[in-house]
Amino acid sequence: MKALAAVLLLATSAAWAQAWPGRPLRYIVPFPPGAFNDTLARTLAAELPKTLGQPVVVENRPGGNTIIGTELAAKSPADGYTLFGAALPFSVVQSLYKTSFDVTKDFAPITLAGVTPNLLVANVGMPFNDVKGLIAYAKANPGALNYATAGNGSSNHLSFELFKLMTGTRITHVPYKGSAPAVTDMLAGEVQVMFDNTPNVLPQVRAGKLKALAVSSKTRSSQAPEVPTVDESGVAGYDVNVWFGVLTVAGTPREIVQRLNADMVRILTSAEVKERFAKMGVDVVAGTPEQFGQFLKSEVARWAKVVHDAGIKAD
Repeated sequence: MKALAAVLLLATSAAWAQAWPGRPLRYIVPFPPGAFNDTLARTLAAELPKTLGQPVVVENRPGGNTIIGTELAAKSPADGYTLFGAALPFSVVQSLYKTSFDVTKDFAPITLAGVTPNLLVANVGMPFNDVKGLIAYAKANPGALNYATAGNGSSNHLSFELFKLMTGTRITHVPYKGSAPAVTDMLAGEVQVMFDNTPNVLPQVRAGKLKALAVSSKTRSSQAPEVPTVDESGVAGYDVNVWFGVLTVAGTPREIVQRLNADMVRILTSAEVKERFAKMGVDVVAGTPEQFGQFLKSEVARWAKVVHDAGIKAD
C-alpha cells in the first residue's frame, strides 16, 4: 500500500508540474525598491514570462528586518507560484529573532544568483589608511571609534562584528535605517568606519570623500582591484561575500523547482545580464538547487556562531 501511495503521489506531482503555471507568479522581496535584491527580482520577472508564459509580479515587502516578507513567503502555498528573494541577512535572521518560520526547513532553494564583497571604508579625517592602522588605532583607543551599519543583522553589521572578533578590537556599533543615511553620516564624520556593499561607497572613494581600507572577500574586487583584501592585510582567514539567491516554498514539486532553476540559470548566465550585474559589482554565481541548499546550511551555521560569540542582540 505504501508503495502504491508513493507511485500515486509521484504521478499527481508530475501532472501538477505539467499543468503549471496556469496563473501569474509572485516574487516577494523583503527589501524596499532600489537595492540589488530588487534589481535581481525585476530582471528575472522581466525574462521568466518569455518561457513560462505567465507574468511574474514583484512584491516589495520590507519591514521587521526582513521578517515581514520572509514570513509571508514561508506561509504561502507550496504550489510553485511564490518566489522569494533572499540575501545574506536571511541566514542570520533566525539567530537574532524568534520567528514563526525556519529558514532551512520552510524554503526550497532554487539558485544562488550572485555575490559581491563589502568594502571597508573610513572617514577621510581618520589618522589611518589601512587595516593595520585601523587595528592599531582601535586598540590604542578602545571604544572610541564608531562603525555604521544598515541595521542589526545586515551584511555590513555581520562583516564588522566578525572583523572585531578576529582582531580583538572594541569598536562601537551605530545602526541606521539603511545604507544611505549611514554613508551620509560617514561623510560628515559622525561615524568613522563601516563595511558597505562596494557599489554603495566606491563612488565616494573615487571622489576622495572616503578612504578605502580593504575588501571583505578572499580575493580582490574587479571593481576596485587596487584595494587589498582584509585577509591579505593581516587578518588571516577573513572572508565575507554578500550573496543573493532565489527560493520558493518547501514542498513545491521538484519538477517545478528544476524548471525554475533551469530558466533562472539561463537568464543569469546570459552575456547581457552578467555584464550588467558586473557593472554593479555583482558576480553571477548560478548553480543547482542542491548547491544552494548546502551553501545556505553553511551560512546559517557560520553566522549563528558569530552572533553567539559576538553577543549580538536584536534591536
